[in-house]
Amino acid sequence: MRPLTFTVLRLLADGEFHSGEDLAHKLDISRATIWNALKEMDEAGLDLYKIRGRGYRLAEPLQWLDRTKIASALGAQANRFNLELIDCADSTNTLLMQKAALGAVPGSVIAAELQTHGRGRRGRSWYSNLGGALTFSLLWRFNQGVGLLSGLSLAVGVALLRALKSLGVDGMALKWPNDVLHHNCKLAGILIEVQGDVLGPSLAVIGIGINFKLSEQAKKLIGQPATDLYSVTGILPERNLALGCMLGHLAQVLDTFAVRGFGGLRAEWVEHHVYHNKNVRIMLPDNAADEGMVTGVDNEGALLLKTRGGERRYSTGEISLREGRSL
Repeated sequence: MRPLTFTVLRLLADGEFHSGEDLAHKLDISRATIWNALKEMDEAGLDLYKIRGRGYRLAEPLQWLDRTKIASALGAQANRFNLELIDCADSTNTLLMQKAALGAVPGSVIAAELQTHGRGRRGRSWYSNLGGALTFSLLWRFNQGVGLLSGLSLAVGVALLRALKSLGVDGMALKWPNDVLHHNCKLAGILIEVQGDVLGPSLAVIGIGINFKLSEQAKKLIGQPATDLYSVTGILPERNLALGCMLGHLAQVLDTFAVRGFGGLRAEWVEHHVYHNKNVRIMLPDNAADEGMVTGVDNEGALLLKTRGGERRYSTGEISLREGRSL
């Protein structure tokens, strides 16, 4: 969407009617320009009421990201993050990886109001609507080599679970290797990209997408069962409070990970794994499949599967995991 569309939407964010004439006067542009800017509403997944004589009104007010509110939610940890809020990005991960190559500091965060080409694992797209999700990426640097960052996506899942619990969201579960579920519907996803040397140092860009209130359009585009915080809790959480809370818990978990690796978080992750001690079917990149019972994960985050042929170990990667039949 064009920057002007975001400017107009901020004037409409209160959920009240605003005439085209009033909007045009405030922005010193023509009413036709206002009308053209609002034609991009479908791209944002927003519903707009247009009533002759009254003007324009959003069907629901919008919560905009606010640096001051996020810092307040972070409290004493605010100085650990370098926060950048942007209106629109193809992918916050892609943007932050570019900044990392130019020397971006640890704790750099990019949060986008709207992400138009968000990426998930296995090349999937992440769909969301303006105000209906929280999409952000965090840069973290490690002294360890890239090989010792295995299990990082699982560690991040622990941080998200802790944050959601502190926000009053119950009934969450984790799915290996990088999903947060509620009643087997995807609520949040994690995409991690790493760079560095074998012996270190290394860096990780941690991309996170959390559904707050999905539009009907976004739900139709998602190719798997999905839910959002509004459906789970009946209220729409304050996005700035949620982002601050999540960044705080991420910092705590990443500090633990840097010292103890995933092994220091493994028991907590296993406790919340939706498929622990259940039979599953694994689809491998070459279209081969395996079946067995999940017995846990190891200290590197690899899935441990008890099969008829003995215990097998599967590392994170291009693997699809689904509930299977009894063996």
